[in-house]
Amino acid sequence: MKRVKATVAYDGTNFSGYQSQPGMRTVQAEIDKALRKIHKEDSVFSVASGRTDAGVHAWGQVIHFDTPLGLPLDRWKTALNVLLPRDVRILDAVFVDDDFHARYSATGKTYQFKWSSSEVQSPFERNYAVHLERWRPDIERMREAAQYFIGTHDFTSYCSSKTATSNKVRTVRELTLQRKGEELIMTIEGDGFLYNMVRTIAGMLFAVGIGWNEPIDLKEILEAKDRNKAGKTAPAHGLYLMNVTYDK
Repeated sequence: MKRVKATVAYDGTNFSGYQSQPGMRTVQAEIDKALRKIHKEDSVFSVASGRTDAGVHAWGQVIHFDTPLGLPLDRWKTALNVLLPRDVRILDAVFVDDDFHARYSATGKTYQFKWSSSEVQSPFERNYAVHLERWRPDIERMREAAQYFIGTHDFTSYCSSKTATSNKVRTVRELTLQRKGEELIMTIEGDGFLYNMVRTIAGMLFAVGIGWNEPIDLKEILEAKDRNKAGKTAPAHGLYLMNVTYDK
């Protein structure tokens, strides 16, 4: 058996999230269906670095799977892309050691969240950035508030109340905001993220940017460890999983 690590990009618009769900179109289901066609074997499955919600996109999702086939490494990307739908692409594939695990070997993830400040949002971009409409957030206020998230904290206030894990301590290594043309982009990198954590942080930074909250409020909400203190999560279609990092 050989273990293959693959980097996957997908447009999350028409998926009910990443993880397989009965009767739902998901990214994992499409990948596993392609793997089973190649192997002519129903027990083959992939493991991802983590799940993403319906509507969330990815440039750098990482998966692994085990194979007994002697297919050369340079053929895996082509073989899978031929069978996958056009909104899922394998960008890269490499052989890795048996102890590599797409989820448990990960040491960090990077996400981006995008808002569009265009006067009239293009219909071709409506699924890929959250339109600001009349709002013009103050990026300097957002940057001031962003600094409170840097470091190791209990992020209970900034994740879904449905988060299954009891340990809600995570480390945010970097959190930046920048304008690129008509887009406002938040980039966040850390050792891992809780369910809806990135979208809740984005939603609260937006609230600071438009004056609904003061920057210091976000620090106080963080310290409260109470999800009810924070506002709504930002919409899913503005979120992108950009990269997953590993020590080896």
